[in-house]
Amino acid sequence: MDIAGFPGVVGVIDGTHVRIIAPSEDEAVFVNRRNFHSINVQIVFNAACKILDIVAKWPGSTHDARMLSESGIRQLFERRYVPANCHLLGDSGYPCKPWLLTPYLQPRQGPQLNYNRAHKTTRAVVERGIGQLKRRFHVLHGEVRLRPEKVSKVIIACAILHNICKVRQIAEPLEDGDEDEDEDNDEDGGEEDIYIPQGKLAQSGLPYRANFTNLHFRDADGAGAADGNGV
Repeated sequence: MDIAGFPGVVGVIDGTHVRIIAPSEDEAVFVNRRNFHSINVQIVFNAACKILDIVAKWPGSTHDARMLSESGIRQLFERRYVPANCHLLGDSGYPCKPWLLTPYLQPRQGPQLNYNRAHKTTRAVVERGIGQLKRRFHVLHGEVRLRPEKVSKVIIACAILHNICKVRQIAEPLEDGDEDEDEDNDEDGGEEDIYIPQGKLAQSGLPYRANFTNLHFRDADGAGAADGNGV
């Protein structure tokens, strides 16, 4: 909440691609929308850019929403192992849920625009976190010349080591930039892949998001969350 006054956020979620050589089996499903072979990695960071959850097994053509629908973190929220009023923040490639808040695609002036601004600033943590992970372990920046199954293990090992470095306060490599260069840039609900409602991940969180926005972001400066009504 200290980042931008957005209450109740326990993590920020996104997908990132790790480039691989063309596999000998099921080659086509590993080609992502940018036309290179990859593993699509779902990752959740906390405010300190420590990894809370990672799934590194899906071929590059898999949509972020599909990865989420099959993930354990979805089960944790929907089965209420995570307390109420705790949220993840994700971009508009994800469905809006009561536990996964996404930006407004066409925000109106006032609370919706305030919400989007705070959402964007807070969600930038995931871009910084992915950038830090890939700078620390350059194998994730280039083309990994292993079978997909082994690439998945390499990614998980790097994630574990990243968290160890965070706990032990080991400085990351000094390089320019702080964001994941593989990710799409968005501007208040901009140009990332837009989620099309379907199946078990329909956008059931839209009424919740509307109420949440009006409660916490009604002030002109977007600081409504700091009025004592936040979590």
